[in-house]
Amino acid sequence: MKCPFCREDNDRVIDSRACEDGYAIRRRRECADCGRRFTTYERLEESVIKVIKKDGSRTPFDREKIRLGLEKACWKRPISAAQIEAVVTTVEHQIFTTFDTEVPSREIGELVMRHLGGLDKVAFVRFASVYRDFEDVHDFVDELGPMLGSTKPLD
Repeated sequence: MKCPFCREDNDRVIDSRACEDGYAIRRRRECADCGRRFTTYERLEESVIKVIKKDGSRTPFDREKIRLGLEKACWKRPISAAQIEAVVTTVEHQIFTTFDTEVPSREIGELVMRHLGGLDKVAFVRFASVYRDFEDVHDFVDELGPMLGSTKPLD
């Protein structure tokens, strides 16, 4: 592994431990040339799953898109980066265990919302408003009704 600081390929592993519930290995490395330390992550290379978008196009699954969506939904909310990463890892694991080669984007969104609903209601509504493409206040009320225990429509 090349050192990210001096670009030399002369390092040694100082520490290895399982992370992300055992689905990755975190390795601390030290460059023998410059002496600086850096961290790498080793993950199982899974088969490439394609995401079927709303328009029917297909793109490779990218866990970073889930993380970025969650970060936007959780902006200024009391949710840590570790909690967001835990949701991303859980959703990714569920996708790889449930689907073989393709997953509809709506399934990914539903998985994220299921986990986000238990984490923070405001972040859940933020994510749902973008994911479900809310057009007016009635869409918000329809989504909030079950959470508030009310089914009374807004007139």
